[in-house]
Amino acid sequence: MSFLLAPVGCLLAATPGLLIGRVQPILPLLAIGPLMAATFLSARRTFLVCCWTVLLAFAAGLGASPHVTAGFAVRWAGLLLGCVCSVYAARQRGRLRGRLAEAREVARITQEAILRPLSRTLSGTHVSTRYHCASRESSVGGDLYDVAVTPYGLRVLVGDARGHGLDALRTAADTVTAFRELAYTAADLTTIARALDARLSPHLAPEDFVTAVLVEFGPGEVRLVNCGHPAPLRSGQRLELLEPRVPALPLGLHPDPRQYRVRLQPGDRLLLYTDGLTDSRAPDGTPFALLAESALALSEPMPDAALHALYEGLLAHTGGPPTDDLALVLYQPTGVTAPVRV
Repeated sequence: MSFLLAPVGCLLAATPGLLIGRVQPILPLLAIGPLMAATFLSARRTFLVCCWTVLLAFAAGLGASPHVTAGFAVRWAGLLLGCVCSVYAARQRGRLRGRLAEAREVARITQEAILRPLSRTLSGTHVSTRYHCASRESSVGGDLYDVAVTPYGLRVLVGDARGHGLDALRTAADTVTAFRELAYTAADLTTIARALDARLSPHLAPEDFVTAVLVEFGPGEVRLVNCGHPAPLRSGQRLELLEPRVPALPLGLHPDPRQYRVRLQPGDRLLLYTDGLTDSRAPDGTPFALLAESALALSEPMPDAALHALYEGLLAHTGGPPTDDLALVLYQPTGVTAPVRV
């Protein structure tokens, strides 16, 4: 359909000259067709439009006067030069679009290396993730997560770098990289938190920080360190937020992290999330009902289906895609076919 717009534009531009019998002043208007083609079409189709334009201009000139004047020849040559430039511009635009597609693919692969999508069993625990980036130009934003199977057990990091754009993405990548280095050697979670703060602080602006929750699974329990992050949600015989007894500042603000333990009963699930879930609002300003919606979604027996149901409930509440980055990570011990319904 777009291929026909440029020739039609040329014909419309030439119609007034044909009607009043004055072609030469109208010739520059025929350049509208090639310009439209160079903007929307490929170089090959732009070339075809240019051929149509040049032939139309030449035929219109001969129809108005059997003799080719010097003025008409100059204007026709100028139109021909404009057509050549239009084909060149369309070709360059095609090359740039190809390079942009390659750059986006490289960025997508790199971003997936930072945040690896997971739906598998690690160290006796099934891990499922879901990520949504609010920016259309990127698949990864300031929210982050990572999982490491270490000699100390399965360790998890979920965090949120303040801000948006490249700065937040850079901070998130630095946080994940540092966690991957520390998770296998640090003796406990508080050591990891202090080391993360020491590594991130020199590179953060005074107003920047990273909220984070560190989780370590042990036999029948889970150990947590929370640095200014939304509390994890445990689902099982009852639904509850695992709030820390002593709140700590986010990473980058020199927190004093404290580790706390929570017993895990058979059938318990642990949901980690970022504030893209808790801060979402309906069009009328109503906040997202975290406990009620989570209880409904986590009644799904399969972890991936539970995260999908929770995300769909969020979309139904907000009336559209979330305006903030969102990371969801669900942990379920293997051998449990279905959680206890809340």
